[in-house]
Parts: sequence; structure tokens; C-alpha cells
Amino acid sequence: MEQSKIKSPLFFKNQDHEWKPVEKGISRQITGYDVNIMMVKVKFDKGAIGTIHQHHHSQTTYIESGSFEVTIADKKQVLITGDSFFVPPNIPHGAVCVESGVLIDVFSPIREDFLDF
Repeated sequence: MEQSKIKSPLFFKNQDHEWKPVEKGISRQITGYDVNIMMVKVKFDKGAIGTIHQHHHSQTTYIESGSFEVTIADKKQVLITGDSFFVPPNIPHGAVCVESGVLIDVFSPIREDFLDF
């Protein structure tokens, strides 16, 4: 698809967008993007596992609610509502949900693999 056409509407209304299942106990809702940046809400049930993975995108994540044991490379920390973390490109990372909640992920550039063209 032509890059200038890869963008979300200017405004996002939560009630107009479905959550899409990703893995067991995890669903996501894409809230805004263009080719340079993407924001995604990710909802976790207690005990759900965001499997260790890596990608070429820079990622920063805000814990909107809940509690998560986050692993970045060989470091682990439990983060709670209001905390955040940063993942440089190509670094293995993942999360285990300790208390059900929502993460707000921001990626640069866009995660094209999250879109249905």
C-alpha cells in the first residue's frame, strides 16, 4: 500500500473500535498511526503471558492499569499502574500479567504486521 495512505482517522472513539484477540487472555485495540508511529492498547487477563519476542521497532509502554512482570533482555521488574518502560530495537522482551490490566504501547515506525490491509 502507498505509504501516504497508511494512516488512521484523526480521532479515535473507543466505543467505535473492537478489541482483537492476540493470544490467550490478550487482546489489542489500535488507536492511531501513520508510517512513523503507532499507538496500541493491549488488554491482559491475570496470568496472561506476552511471550518473549523482539522486533526492529522502538517501543515505549505505559501501564494504564494492572500489574505486570516485564522482562527486557536479562532484566525483570514488576511494574504497576502509572509506570512505563522502553524497549530499544531488536531487544528481546515480554510481560506476564500479575493483575489484570491494560498497557499502552507506542511503536516507531508503524507495526504494519498489526494492520489488516
